[in-house]
Amino acid sequence: MSKTLDDIALEIYENSKKVKLIYAFNGNGKTRLSRAFKELIAPKSTDDESVGVADVSPRSILYYNAFTEDLFYWDNDLDNDVAPRLRIQPNSFTEWVLVDQGQDRNIVTNFQRYANQKLTPHFSEDFSEVTFSMERGDDESSGYLKISKGEESNFIWSVFQTVIDQVISIRNVAEADERETDQFDQLEYIFIDDPVSSLDENHLIELAVTLAELIKSSESDQLKFIITTHNPLFYNVLHNELKSKACYLLERYEDGTFDLIEKQGDSNKSFSYHLHLKLTLEKAIADNSIQKYHFTLLRNLYEKTANFLGYDRWSDLLDTVPGDKSGYLNRIIQFSSHRTLSNEEVLQPTEPEKQMVRLLLENLNNYGFLQQEAP
Repeated sequence: MSKTLDDIALEIYENSKKVKLIYAFNGNGKTRLSRAFKELIAPKSTDDESVGVADVSPRSILYYNAFTEDLFYWDNDLDNDVAPRLRIQPNSFTEWVLVDQGQDRNIVTNFQRYANQKLTPHFSEDFSEVTFSMERGDDESSGYLKISKGEESNFIWSVFQTVIDQVISIRNVAEADERETDQFDQLEYIFIDDPVSSLDENHLIELAVTLAELIKSSESDQLKFIITTHNPLFYNVLHNELKSKACYLLERYEDGTFDLIEKQGDSNKSFSYHLHLKLTLEKAIADNSIQKYHFTLLRNLYEKTANFLGYDRWSDLLDTVPGDKSGYLNRIIQFSSHRTLSNEEVLQPTEPEKQMVRLLLENLNNYGFLQQEAP
């Protein structure tokens, strides 16, 4: 059933589970969903709309998404030979965590956990900018340097993770009048949209485990978490680490509508990409609606399967198909290539070619892991 993102935001709101874990392929609307949910919870508030981080005042939602990174921007004054620095836009969010709460050391610790133990952020005295250096441990440093985009994303996430840690610690004090601040007494939701886009697998797992531990440390029944991701490994770790959760797949249709499908099990069982391709092809075969683009999906599935199983070329998986292997290979390449000249355009698939899709899809059932001899 097709829905708007506002409909889906309401559906998430009405689910009482402590954690809502949502998987979506890139471009399917995760960031827009975070904003739709924010508008549902806190419409026309005094939030900093341009950056996606709520003003630190009594509010009901705190969220991290792609707009959060807009709080930080590089100043590269090469003409005056000034060290590159990451400037922080004036906002009450970072002012609260850095100035009021003095969490700069915890931010550095969190950042080095995901980046490099020697890569060190240095906050200015007024916390309006950050510089970075590589500390060698012998009282020498590299001088100030510009970090990579991935490291920058890790740093910004480390700021937000430190805030989450503080919020949970504050809310875990049962009596409201005994808390160090009342700014989070009304907080109901923490919405986290895909914080792992630039992490390698080891750090990705570490972030997922750390986030799961933070969530499990929350003792407040009123504080709920919504996490969206496009990364199946990140999803799987959170799925295995967290207990009280609702799991979904966010789908976007060609007409611009959406659907939120409840799923059971991790992404390998529910909606990994290769299974998504396989189901799409199976449906097209069953409906006798094979089109040219299904050959592209078939080749994509062969490439992913060959890579996962350890084969050098996806065409190696055609060895068990009865008939002329080169004929199958050429036809798939023809249909899945991007041609620019009209006279090179391949016609719509014939009935025998449609049957070939069925045959080649069934052929993948013949393959397991490639056995390799130990060196």
